[in-house]
Amino acid sequence: MSKMRVEVVSTEQLIFSGEAEFVVAPATEGEIGVYPQHVPLLTRIKPGVLRLKVPGNKEEVLVAVSGGMMEVQPTLITVLADTAIRGEDLDEARANEAKRAAEDALKRATDDTSTAKAHAALAVAIAELKTLDYLKRRAH
Repeated sequence: MSKMRVEVVSTEQLIFSGEAEFVVAPATEGEIGVYPQHVPLLTRIKPGVLRLKVPGNKEEVLVAVSGGMMEVQPTLITVLADTAIRGEDLDEARANEAKRAAEDALKRATDDTSTAKAHAALAVAIAELKTLDYLKRRAH
């Protein structure tokens, strides 16, 4: 199968650099699947699960992303994520606590700014929990 180079970078570090047979990303208008030789595009991504099919791996590489941008070229995909954590590095207890804290902050929000921050934190926590759910399902 044809391959493309994929770079996933967060503001803190390089999360993934290698080849992939396809990538599924949480674009703002819905999930987008990208195969090699895809037409060039630039899209915003929302909090969710980035899935990478790596040659030679039976399982997809999963990355929880909090949002950012994805640039697609025929042989290269670059994901610039606000934050990104590989699925195997996630902590379920921490993600659940972050979700509870965001829900509490949303209940206490008194203005548009605090409401927006709480919604953003909640979306990130849900993305992490969704990534963990993918990992659990494939383990069974």
